[in-house]
Amino acid sequence: MLTNRSMNATGKSLARAAFMALLMAGVAGCGTSKMTTGSIGRGKSVDTMSTGAIAGSTDQIGRTYASDPNNKPVAMQYASALQMKGQTDQSLAVMRKLAIGYPKDRDVLAAYGKALAASGELQPALDAVRRAQTPEYPDWKLVSAEAAILDQLGQTQDARSLYRKALDLKPNEPTVLSNLGMSYVLEGDLTSAETYLRSAASQQGADSRVRQNLALAVGLQGRFGEAEQIAKQELSPEQAQANVTYLRNMLAQQNAWNQIKAEDKPTTN
Repeated sequence: MLTNRSMNATGKSLARAAFMALLMAGVAGCGTSKMTTGSIGRGKSVDTMSTGAIAGSTDQIGRTYASDPNNKPVAMQYASALQMKGQTDQSLAVMRKLAIGYPKDRDVLAAYGKALAASGELQPALDAVRRAQTPEYPDWKLVSAEAAILDQLGQTQDARSLYRKALDLKPNEPTVLSNLGMSYVLEGDLTSAETYLRSAASQQGADSRVRQNLALAVGLQGRFGEAEQIAKQELSPEQAQANVTYLRNMLAQQNAWNQIKAEDKPTTN
């Protein structure tokens, strides 16, 4: 089982990927937009779609976007769908163009920050999210998004202070609790991480990403059967098993590599 001190680089890489996925959800939908970010049209949420369904829906909305690239809701949906497909550079290009057309729009600036963060441009992402915020009427989603970016920049204590500010603004909000839990995953404190993630998953309105992050934290502690049961709540049994198998294999490979490196170290008399 991985302990607080021994969580390996692979585990942290997986945690960062999951952390950024939840950040994408946290930044989305800020401000007054009534668009359902994370969904395409009136269909199912992107989070519950198969890879093929996401690809088909992205192609469909891409054609709509091509005919009217300045349509704000369409452009933001297209950028979100592209991120779900892993096409972060293209998503960023869509949002950069939209930000030029809507330089003071809070929703656009927030989504632009999301696209920048997904592309690894964390400092510009932080600037965009802060520009979208209004101090006299702070938006808890933007506060949490800023915290998540600070976490990625290694400013852990500042990040956690902002998570707690976001929770003051929106008590028991599952995405904020999950972001806070993932902050502890990044640090390797899996016990604290699991506590916050279980709290997040128990809240009304917790979505699939929150529960999958809990499954990740449990799996990183070597409790693969339990992690699979959590993942099965919303994924198909095949998807849940595939996710846990992937996690198990990646951790096993990393542990084997660490063992090889340890055995190759010269001994001292």
